[in-house]
Amino acid sequence: MFATTHWSLVLAARGRPSPDARAALADLCRVYWYPLYAFVRRSGHDATTAEDLTQEFFARLLEKGWLGQADRTKGRFRSFLLAACKHFLTIERDRARALKRGGGKPPLPIDFGGADERYAREPADELTPERLFERRWALALLDQVLVDLRAEYAAAGRGALFDRLKAHLGGAADSAPYESVAVELGMTAGAVKVAAHRLRQRYRDRLRDAIARTLDDPAAVDDEIRHLFAVLSA
Repeated sequence: MFATTHWSLVLAARGRPSPDARAALADLCRVYWYPLYAFVRRSGHDATTAEDLTQEFFARLLEKGWLGQADRTKGRFRSFLLAACKHFLTIERDRARALKRGGGKPPLPIDFGGADERYAREPADELTPERLFERRWALALLDQVLVDLRAEYAAAGRGALFDRLKAHLGGAADSAPYESVAVELGMTAGAVKVAAHRLRQRYRDRLRDAIARTLDDPAAVDDEIRHLFAVLSA
């Protein structure tokens, strides 16, 4: 049910966050920390400073009751997260850089390994910090959908089928023909075609579910899908 999706749960707990709401927020943050890191980097901070600022932002977000500032009328976690981060960076500009961040106990297990290398592959000057954030948000969401779908297929003993057919999700030009996949997996070409159709349908269902977790209004899912794909095609 939509009422139990992550962002709805978090918003419902404003003022008196529950353990479930904090866990839901932490889960969202684990998935979407890199778009925020990229935003901080594109805003002019070096890699080390960006790591510190990103970690400290999440520390305050999870511990200082910042959810009370969430605008429920916007209904999008990404909108809240970006606005809250901008506010945080403004505050930090007025704070002494020598202030120890995070209290030595990171509240969120973010693995920054490879973050700077990932950022080095971003377009050099073509995107504003806000547009880069949205693009990385969309890609992080799609990546998470693939990870979850792969785990689902693997749990059902169909991991090899997923690995061979995932290229068909995006219509990749180098995706293997159904016939060759059939020979490799000991299936008929017709069975592979049906499996590919079901995979695409399951992918769409999981994509809608992943997007719904970051929204407060079920009617906004289609609009969010259109927006995120527009960001990727821009």
